[in-house]
Amino acid sequence: MQKLPSGKVAPKLVALDLDDSLLNNELLISDRTVAAVQKAAEQNIYVVICSGRSPSAILPFVRRLDLAGTEQGRYAVASNGSVVVDLHKREEIYSAKVDGDVLAQAKKAADKVGLPCQVYSSSMVYASVDNEYTRMDSKLTGVPSEVVPDFENFVKSGFAKMMVPGDPKILVGLQKELAARFEGRAVVLISKPYFLEILPANCGKGEALEFLCGRLGINMKDVMAFGDSMNDESMIVKCGLSVAMSNGLDKIKDEAAFVTRLTNDQDGIADFVEQFVLI
Repeated sequence: MQKLPSGKVAPKLVALDLDDSLLNNELLISDRTVAAVQKAAEQNIYVVICSGRSPSAILPFVRRLDLAGTEQGRYAVASNGSVVVDLHKREEIYSAKVDGDVLAQAKKAADKVGLPCQVYSSSMVYASVDNEYTRMDSKLTGVPSEVVPDFENFVKSGFAKMMVPGDPKILVGLQKELAARFEGRAVVLISKPYFLEILPANCGKGEALEFLCGRLGINMKDVMAFGDSMNDESMIVKCGLSVAMSNGLDKIKDEAAFVTRLTNDQDGIADFVEQFVLI
């Protein structure tokens, strides 16, 4: 079932997930999409990248949109909502961490099923062991990685996010176990079939947008958020003009106000913005 606006809509802020949403299958933002997003900013609409990636890993895409020097492109949400960045001041204006004890326990649970773990600073990926997923992550994001021998002790200082990559069949069971164990202390979700993520409690892209909109004086009903996966769910649910990608999960499409006509690899966001947002 296609869900589209009946006419033009007027968001005050547009939140953009990166992977499988703003980015095509080559992990690039097309010229058409850049043009559509820039025109939206020219209509005085805030444009905010909202990604699971670390702050430094989203900077190439911030530069690609070429809006960081404007008020409309001033902010970005990183680490699935654990961090909000003011790009003008080059500082975090909001941050949250998962308790170190939670991360240490999660590391032990991952060890039992033979999976690696990794955590992030603003400019580094720290891994429990050398593994193909961390190497791939580092290559794709351009963020260097480092293996930490005493990883369990290292994470006790707390981090914005821990990721456990691996076989989707194993991750499903681990997610259920950790979600029950850490209920009220952390959010445990599967963002992509091969990525399990552990985030601060009461923290997500939607909550980060609530913080930012409170700062900007914008009502959440006037926020348009594009996403495709479970790490986008909080903003899809909380934003009044939420848009699921047509290539997204069925659950996200069911929860969203609208669904794009085209996929991320067909400039789905550009098509939607051109048709229903731009004047």
